[in-house]
Amino acid sequence: MSDRPVAVLTGASRGIGEAIALRLAEEGWNLTLISRSIDKASALLESLSRPEDHLLLAADVSLFSEAERCVSESMKRFGRLDALINNAGITKDNLLIRMSEEEWSSVLSVNLQGAFNFVRHALPVMVRQRRGRIVNIGSIVGLMGGVGQINYSASKAGLVGLTKSLAREYGSKGITANLVAPGFIETAMTDVLSEERKKEYLSGISLRRFGTPEDIAGVVSFLLSPEASYVTGDVINVSGGLYM
Repeated sequence: MSDRPVAVLTGASRGIGEAIALRLAEEGWNLTLISRSIDKASALLESLSRPEDHLLLAADVSLFSEAERCVSESMKRFGRLDALINNAGITKDNLLIRMSEEEWSSVLSVNLQGAFNFVRHALPVMVRQRRGRIVNIGSIVGLMGGVGQINYSASKAGLVGLTKSLAREYGSKGITANLVAPGFIETAMTDVLSEERKKEYLSGISLRRFGTPEDIAGVVSFLLSPEASYVTGDVINVSGGLYM
């Protein structure tokens, strides 16, 4: 069994996931990195502190069996599971009147079903250990809605309910569950927005800057720390004042 804390991180290859991986590796965590793109995640793995102490797995998080396999392989490697960070997410923006069934279902499958899949298979381990931290990466869009993002908004709103219910059901087992709701964070996912939309967002941000993946990684680090042992069922907005 590893003598270091172990975290399973989905959506690990870029953006917020990459920043979380770099932060936790520096803090001494052993990581199981889950990614659709093994090439991008391999480059990240090599950049981490002690790359040999981490595990990289390719998986489709929307598949229940894939989540089961990933948790099982992580346990075989490390023998413990201290934290699960559900970060995997996609967007397929469109106005509702034009949105296809595939655009709706694929976003829900990754963003919400994917989180359920990993929570479902991580929970039995955490219950046996009588400890565990679950952090879901949501979005302020799941709290306030967004034009052209009904699928994404619904998936992230669903994560809020999942998180709060988890906190109520498993707090007595020593497990905490919280959600981090980023605002406008400069990543490849937000790069697709038009300059006009970016200016619109910036005008509504009190701090007058866009967030960075490192801003989110810092909050995740806190939620996994001993200092956050009494924090559960919370939604932590990291939006620079875009959403209050």
